[in-house]
Amino acid sequence: MSPHDAALASALSDVVGAQVTNLRRLSAGASRETWSFDAGGRGLVLRRDPPGVPRPVEMAREAECLRAAAAAGVPVPALVAHGSEPVGTPFLVMERVDGETLPPRLLRDDRWAPVRGLLPRQFGRALARIHAVDPDAVPSCTRVEDRLAELRERHDAFGEPRPALELAFRWLDAHRPAAVAPTLVHGDFRNGNVIVDDDGLRAVLDWELVHVGDPREDLGWVCTRAWRFGSREPVGGFGGLDELLDGYAEVAGHRPDPADVRWWQVFGSVHWAVICRIQTERHLSGAERSLEMAVLGRRAVESEYDALLELGVVAPGPVALRETAVEDGPDRPTPDELLDAIAGFLTDELTTDDPRSRYLAKVARTGVGILRRERASGPRIREEHRARLAGIGCADDAALATGIRDGTLSTEDETVVDVVRRAVLDRLAVANPRYAEREQ
Repeated sequence: MSPHDAALASALSDVVGAQVTNLRRLSAGASRETWSFDAGGRGLVLRRDPPGVPRPVEMAREAECLRAAAAAGVPVPALVAHGSEPVGTPFLVMERVDGETLPPRLLRDDRWAPVRGLLPRQFGRALARIHAVDPDAVPSCTRVEDRLAELRERHDAFGEPRPALELAFRWLDAHRPAAVAPTLVHGDFRNGNVIVDDDGLRAVLDWELVHVGDPREDLGWVCTRAWRFGSREPVGGFGGLDELLDGYAEVAGHRPDPADVRWWQVFGSVHWAVICRIQTERHLSGAERSLEMAVLGRRAVESEYDALLELGVVAPGPVALRETAVEDGPDRPTPDELLDAIAGFLTDELTTDDPRSRYLAKVARTGVGILRRERASGPRIREEHRARLAGIGCADDAALATGIRDGTLSTEDETVVDVVRRAVLDRLAVANPRYAEREQ
């Protein structure tokens, strides 16, 4: 055990009043650290803010939500302790719940085939119970009056033009569903934030985005394409929307309109694109240097693609990567040969039993692939995009985004839409060319 881990184990022993053993960091969690350990005959899990990035108010709110959700019959891990000391940063300790959380395993392993069809209805029931929690039981929860306006503000804060997101914002603003009574909203209920066992849904995790708002947000979020992980089935990749809404109606006594859920599904794709950019800014600003957050920034285009797919602007299918010959200097190895060496090291030579290190090696390989494709195709893509922009009278993406936003460029003009479409497909071909093939 490293000195860092030994110090953490000692602090946790003080928290739970028993000797800590089997402490190990889990790979999950981009914004918080997650650790598993044993103490006093119990399996436990620590969630804590990274050192230097404390968020005590948010962590206390998550603890408050776990208590309120448990009282309402929502399956959640039992809260053991929370605070800041002696761990040194805001934390939660919960009982460890046995089961599976990794989406690829849940969606593809034969082990979980018997329960996959049960999950959409169980998700619906759990969400209805969450939405039945009295918001006054969680007084620290923020009330969000206009989620779309809030998302627009967060996007605009970066000052970066995203024409595809402007198309989606225009559609969302024009098709807002009628308002409903606000409830407690989990904010991140999806495949990957649940524990599943042989009977189905065992626990709902990661309450850090909880707020008071429109309950249909949770229903749309669990159906957002990013959380299907390549499956055609809309509800987390497990099943259909009807089953989700049927389960919801069993507990809530009413059935949300599928059209309203679809609106929140499109919102979810835009929301995830903005979250990717927010996470990446933590790395770029130096607030929290992280390979994972750096690579995540390139995933924003996946959600732009998803939003356009939902709106019928693009059709599902493979994207073509058009490589251009790159002239290298006289030095060897060439840039591509260096990238090959790095990829080979990450794949063949970097061996570790630590799940977090294995996960980060995979992230690093993803980054190497992006670099290779950017080097081969980036200059040509940018040159062709500038020519298409000029064809519609736009000097750059900022002019295109502004024109879509203020209406001076019509979203009914196929020439304008095609510029947006082709730009997203080209960027996706660099960031993750296999993404568009996942639901084929």
